[in-house]
Amino acid sequence: MKGLGARVRHVALFHPCLIHGGIPRVFGDLASGFLQAGLAVDMVQATWGGNFSGRLPSGARVIDLNARRALTSLVPLVRYLRRERPDVVISGAVQTNVVAAWARRAASIHCRLVLTEHSMLSAVIESAPRLSTSVRTRISPFFIRRFYPWADALVAVSQGAAEDLAAVTGIPLTRIHIIHNPVVSPELFVRVSEPLEHPWFDDGGPPVVLAVGRLDYFKDYPTLLRAFAKVRETTKARLLILGEGDQRAALESITRELGLEADVSLPGNVANPLPFMKRSAVFAQSSITESFGNVLVEALAAGATVVATDCRFGPREILANGAYGTLVPIRDPDALARAITDALCKPRGPSPAAALARFSRDASVRAYLQLIYAL
Repeated sequence: MKGLGARVRHVALFHPCLIHGGIPRVFGDLASGFLQAGLAVDMVQATWGGNFSGRLPSGARVIDLNARRALTSLVPLVRYLRRERPDVVISGAVQTNVVAAWARRAASIHCRLVLTEHSMLSAVIESAPRLSTSVRTRISPFFIRRFYPWADALVAVSQGAAEDLAAVTGIPLTRIHIIHNPVVSPELFVRVSEPLEHPWFDDGGPPVVLAVGRLDYFKDYPTLLRAFAKVRETTKARLLILGEGDQRAALESITRELGLEADVSLPGNVANPLPFMKRSAVFAQSSITESFGNVLVEALAAGATVVATDCRFGPREILANGAYGTLVPIRDPDALARAITDALCKPRGPSPAAALARFSRDASVRAYLQLIYAL
C-alpha cells in the first residue's frame, strides 16, 4: 500500500547493538532528527551490550531484544513488531537487515521497511582473511540477493556503496537510494570543543598524527605504522591510534619491531575522539576499504588536516577527489609517509562549509523523511 505519508508517526531503528561504532552513531543522529520532526522513535537493538545509550537523544526509547546475536533476534523482533506496530522500520547491518526482512513478513503487519547498507560488500568478501570467522561474510551476498528485495526501499551511504551493492546482488541501481550519513550536527561542534586531557597535547612535544577506528584488518594500521616509521626518519612526530580490536597484539608487535614504542600509543576506545582531532596536526586514514568513513567527516568538521588512502569508495567522495584532503594509494607506506610529512608542514584551518554541508544531520534526516513519506 502506497501513501503512508503524513500518517508516519512511529519509526523503529533496528541495529545489532548499542556499542561505539558507525551505525549506532548514525542511528542516534537520525533519532534526534526524527524526534525534532515530531515522530516517536524506538532504538531497537538485537543484543544487549555496549555503553552508547548515554549518547542517544532523551526522547528515544531503547528496546533490547536480548538475543544472543543478531541472527537469533527474529522471534523477539516479530513480537515487538506485533506489539508496537511501528509505521516504519529502518535497519542497518547485513544480519539485522536480513532478520528485519524476515520479521516484517512473519509479523504480517502493515509497516514499511527500509534497509540501509553501510559496508562495501565486494571488498569485504574479496579481502577478508580466509578464516573460519569470515564464513558468514562470504555467504552474505546470497542472503542479500534473496531477501533485500523484500524491503520497500534500499539505502546506501555513498555512491560507491550503492554501485557496489548493485554489482554484488544484482539489485538494479535505480532501486537504491543514496543518503549520506548524518555526521555534522550542532552537538558535534559542542563535543569538538570539550576539554582534552592527554599528556601529548600538553607537554609542548612533537606534533601528533591521529588515527581513529577499530583495530581490524580493513583499517590496515600496519601500513600506517610503517609509514610513520618513515616519517620519523626526517620529522619529529607522535602517532596516536584510538580504537580497539583483534589486531592489537599484531600492531603492538610491529610497533616494537620498528622501534616506535616511545612515540606510538594505542590507548583503546575513547568516549569522544573529536577533541583529539581538533588538537592533532594530521588525521590519517590507512584503510583498504571504506563504504563511507564517518571519522573523515568528523575530522574535517574538527578542522583537521586529512590524509587518507584512496580506497573504495568513501574517502574520494568525502574529500571531493582530493579538494579537502590528500588521497594516497592503499598499502603504500612510502606514499602515505610523504603525504603525512607534507601535511605536518601545512597550516591548519577550518574546512570549507561546502565540505561539510553534504553530511549534515539536517540534510540526511530530510532525505530519509522524504523517502519514508513517499513509500
